[in-house]
Amino acid sequence: MTSLRHSKLLSFAIVGASALALTLGTQVKANSDASNKTMSVSSKSTITTMDSSLNTDQYGAQNLNNTMEGLYRFTGGKLQPGVAKSIAKPTNDGKTYTIDLKKTKWSNGDPVTANDFVYAWRRIVDPKTGSQYSYIYSGIENADDIVAGKKKPETLGIKALNDYKLEITLEHPIPYFDTLVSGGQFLPINKKAVDKAGDQYGLNSKDMIFNGPYKLENWKVGDTEWHEVKNKSYWNAKNVKLNELKYFYISDPNTGLNLYDTNMLDRYQDLSGDSARQLAKNKDFTTEASNSTYYLQVNEKKLPYMKNEKLRQAMALTINQKELSDIILGKTGKPVNGLVPSKMAKNPTTGVDFTKEASVLADKKYTNYDPVLAKKLWQEGLKETGQKRVDITLTADNTDTTKKMAEYLQRNMEKDLPGFHMTISSVPFKTRLQRQTAADFDMVTTAWTADYPDPTNFLDLQVTGNSNNNGSWSNKEYDEAVKKAETVDANNPEARWNDMLKAQHILTSEQGVITTYQGTTAALTKPGVTGFKVTPTGMYDMAAVNKK
Repeated sequence: MTSLRHSKLLSFAIVGASALALTLGTQVKANSDASNKTMSVSSKSTITTMDSSLNTDQYGAQNLNNTMEGLYRFTGGKLQPGVAKSIAKPTNDGKTYTIDLKKTKWSNGDPVTANDFVYAWRRIVDPKTGSQYSYIYSGIENADDIVAGKKKPETLGIKALNDYKLEITLEHPIPYFDTLVSGGQFLPINKKAVDKAGDQYGLNSKDMIFNGPYKLENWKVGDTEWHEVKNKSYWNAKNVKLNELKYFYISDPNTGLNLYDTNMLDRYQDLSGDSARQLAKNKDFTTEASNSTYYLQVNEKKLPYMKNEKLRQAMALTINQKELSDIILGKTGKPVNGLVPSKMAKNPTTGVDFTKEASVLADKKYTNYDPVLAKKLWQEGLKETGQKRVDITLTADNTDTTKKMAEYLQRNMEKDLPGFHMTISSVPFKTRLQRQTAADFDMVTTAWTADYPDPTNFLDLQVTGNSNNNGSWSNKEYDEAVKKAETVDANNPEARWNDMLKAQHILTSEQGVITTYQGTTAALTKPGVTGFKVTPTGMYDMAAVNKK
């Protein structure tokens, strides 16, 4: 999730740490004065867009979370009313929500009204917008037909009963509806701002207005530094702890460590690999598990022979996830048995974690390192497909850690799979995302962070036709299990849980995606800085962050 900003600095990826120190010395040194209430934070990527209808990555999502607010928002781990007065209870057997709104304002002084939500929600499902996230509206009345071009956006199940009252109609109950609409895809948008900016909306801050804790200033796509100032029009501004957030794109670990050591960064985050391993005993170092899974997608449309599940199973069995997590990632990842991460969802009857269920544990045979079985399955798969050898290019981010992970995968797969050859294409995050979206890859490294803490948020990704199913894996039984969990069994928690377990089993057994690890957040944080807590949707509530 990335976006770029107007910058007083050259790219951190190019400029050396000493040059940065000279550039930043005056402006950031003042941040050490707690009275300024300014927080300097690193970012592993720039911002690609601030258009909530088009954003697809976690970096854009974080900055949207800083500057915008929907009906509800997570404060720490707890869901709280945002623009809504309270968290509404559904009527009509769970299919109708009537939500009263507070009288809040945009950063330009305009009122935030129910129509701002109606406009934004209709916009994201409109095929003309081209949102990759339109599928997430499935279950809201007419959303699927609108996305498919069969109905008009105006028929979506949302309407303004008056300026401060919304009515939302679902086709069937959505058990996770409250957490769903806290996500960045359900934010309001001011239509006047979009009309004024046209196709440039979300690409610079001067054409945007905000209704969240902070507002973005003097930024445009391509910038490697951006800052967000406290939004005095925000309804809860009195409880926003800081006056300003300063973000710096840092791709080189040595640069980041130098800036942190010279007090130019209050928080150096997203640490991994050698940096994390070397800093593990530093008093400022912390790690925290996140609801994110990293995995490989194999392009079955471009490489039809990869539809053979034995070939995919064999590739998965060459990966020693514990070794990868401990040695390559510096213990900033943890082994994961399937696409759904641990500590996110529990059995509604027994309280057992999704990843600890018997069927999920049994599926470890598809992910545990087993080079002997890998070789056997690989040779069988080659025979079945008529392939003599396999040449694959792995597209991966050009960060230091991802490069090392790619080299690890290359080394293991070439060692354990006869006739396999991998070429690594290391590209910037933005380029990788573009190629992934366009299905312009053989195999790609990717990840998913929860938009809402429910297994379906991950399982949905691999449903046939989903815009995030870039590898084109498809299984009819899988699709039916996911759909049943979201529709027929929506009001039957036990049956719904079993539907999701069934889907997880199908995906894991066929290795529709090849999981590599579950993410954790690792960071260096200055003493006196408090409030950095990952929410169930993988964001930081920056309104709660403070510094002495």
